Amino acid sequence: EGVKLLWDHMSKIEEQEQMPDEWRESVMVPIFKNKGDVQECGNHRGIKLLSHTMKIWERIMGERLREEAGVAEGQFGFMPRKGTTNAIFIVWQMAEKYREKQIDLHMVFIDLENAYDRVPRQEMWRCMREKMVPEKYVRVIKEMYRDARTRVRSGVGVTESFEVKVGLHQGSALSPFLFNIVFDELTKEVRRELPWNMMYADDVVL
Repeated sequence: EGVKLLWDHMSKIEEQEQMPDEWRESVMVPIFKNKGDVQECGNHRGIKLLSHTMKIWERIMGERLREEAGVAEGQFGFMPRKGTTNAIFIVWQMAEKYREKQIDLHMVFIDLENAYDRVPRQEMWRCMREKMVPEKYVRVIKEMYRDARTRVRSGVGVTESFEVKVGLHQGSALSPFLFNIVFDELTKEVRRELPWNMMYADDVVL
């Protein structure tokens, strides 16, 4: 009975393209990175606590998005059957082969700072359309971001809620692949000019 109710609820959201207002509210909990001054905001990672039902909806949309939008083979972040071990092995293998042949190998490692928090929403919609994601899915995901509000909870209390107008939802099941879509689209021109590249979410090796 519970599964049927949940299924009916999700089907209604998809049909009407309207998300419950309760899902728009989240709580942000700052987690210390265990480095630097604990008083510095930049030394914390924000984790958003979202509705459990919304997380189920995000996973559904995430699976559909993966079916519609592909990303470069060189992306190892949050991709099925890929991970840091694979990426490290490839870099190690390449370095070994160049060393054996006594050829110079130059790599540039780039780490984008706070990349999740800085993605413009309009750029998200544009990149999904460039990837030929069905317009209905674009509208449904836009609805998930409309009027999103959060409160910050720490050891001293909870703030008033405020609107979040930029960036991906932290702690969202959908955000990692959304970021991959945006990053893949934004870097495609650069990658065409390079002999080789590899990405792990917002970390790049050129």
